[in-house]
Amino acid sequence: MIKGGLAQFKGKRILLLQGPVGPFFRRLAEDLEWAGAQVCKINFNGGDWVFYPQKSTLYRGTPEEWPAFFEQFVAEKGINFVFLFGDCRPIHIAAHGVARRLGIEVGVFEEGYIRPDYVTFERFGVNAHSSLPRNPLVYLHTSVPTPPAPQRVRPAFWITARWAMLYYAASHACRWLFPHYRHHRPLQIWEGLHWLRGFWRRWHYRILEEDVETTLSGPLSGKYFLAALQVHVDSQIHVHSGFGSVQEFIGEVMTSFASNASPEDHLVIKHHPLDRGYHDYTRFIDRHSRQLAIEGRVHYIHDQHLPLLLDHAKGVVVINSTVGMSAVHHGKAVKVCGDAFYDMQGLTFQGSLDAFWQKAPTQTPDPNLYLRFRNYLIRTTQLNGNFYRRLHVPGVASGLVWADDSEKDAAAADTNAAGEPESHRPRDVA
Repeated sequence: MIKGGLAQFKGKRILLLQGPVGPFFRRLAEDLEWAGAQVCKINFNGGDWVFYPQKSTLYRGTPEEWPAFFEQFVAEKGINFVFLFGDCRPIHIAAHGVARRLGIEVGVFEEGYIRPDYVTFERFGVNAHSSLPRNPLVYLHTSVPTPPAPQRVRPAFWITARWAMLYYAASHACRWLFPHYRHHRPLQIWEGLHWLRGFWRRWHYRILEEDVETTLSGPLSGKYFLAALQVHVDSQIHVHSGFGSVQEFIGEVMTSFASNASPEDHLVIKHHPLDRGYHDYTRFIDRHSRQLAIEGRVHYIHDQHLPLLLDHAKGVVVINSTVGMSAVHHGKAVKVCGDAFYDMQGLTFQGSLDAFWQKAPTQTPDPNLYLRFRNYLIRTTQLNGNFYRRLHVPGVASGLVWADDSEKDAAAADTNAAGEPESHRPRDVA
C-alpha cells in the first residue's frame, strides 16, 4: 500500500524502462493511464518488445550512447517520473543518475521485502539503496497503523518460467535488431533449460532429502544454524556485499563456524530455489568440511519448508537476503554479512560473524521494534500482489493492491469529482 495509491500519478508523464519478465509493465500502464497519467516505454531487446509492443520506443544504440539518448528522450517527452525494475542493471544505473540530475522522480520495483504476498515499490532505490531509515529510534517513535491482512498470492513458478522462457526466446530471435544490447544476466535461448533442470532437481531433492525436515525439527532442533544462500547473479551479492561469489560466502561462514561454534552445533546450508537449475555446491561444501574437520556437522539442503527451518534454528546467517527478515519475524538471531536495509540494532546481531555463534541465543530481536518496523515497511514500500500471477483486484489490470480501502474510497471520490468516465476504467481481471 502506497499512500495515495494510483491517484498520486494523475497528470504525470511516466516513462517505463525494463520491468519484470512478462506482461506486468504493460498491465501497469493500463492502470496508470486510467489514473490520468501519460505513459511511454523504451524497449532494449526482443524480450522487452514482445511483452510491450505498443506505444514503445526501441533503443538500439550502444551502452555508451544511452545516457545522452535518455536525457534527450525525457526532455522531449516532458517526463517527470521513471519506473524501472531493479536499480542495479547498467541501463538503470545510468538512467537513474541522469534522472536525479534533472530532478525527475524514479520509482523502483523489486521482489517483495516481505514474501510471498507483497512486491516492493520505492522511490529512489531498493534494498541497500533504499531510503528507509536505518535508525531504530525512528520506528520506535513513529506510530503506523497495522496494515490490513493481504490477499494470499498463489505459487507462480510455472507462470514465471513460461514468461522467462518466452523472454529469452524473443531476445535471442531479435538479437540482430538490438546488436549492442548487453543483458545484466546471461541471455541465451538455452536459459530455459536451466528452469527445466531446476524443476527436475526439485523432485530429485525431494526424494533424496525426504527425512531432512524430520531430523531438523527433531534430534537437531535448536542445535543448528541456518545459512541461506542467494542466486549467484544477484546484485545483492555483487553490488551490496563484499563477496565475489556465493562460494566465497559459503567458505567464510564454514571457516568461522568451524573455529567458533560449539562442537555440538550443526550448520545447515540452504540452496536458493531459483538457483537450483544453475549451481550445485555439494563438492565445494564437502571439500571444505573435510579440510575444516567438521564432517557430519554440515548439511546442504534445498527445498525444505523455510518457516519450519526457522522455527527450529538456533540462529540465521545471510548475506542480505529477505530470509533475514523472515528470521527476525520468527524471533531468531540474525547475522547479516552484506548490506541490508533491515540490519540495525534491535533487529539483527551487530557483532562479528565469529562472535555470532556463541552469542546468538542472547541476541534475539526486539518484538516491539520488529512490529513497528514491519508496519512501516508495508505501509511505505510494499504492494500486495505478484508480478507474474495477478490477484483479483476489481478494476486493476496489474493485479496489485495499491491502497487500503479508505485510500481507494478517497481516490474514487477524487476521480469522480474530476469527471473521469467510468468506461475508462480497466476491466476486472483475475
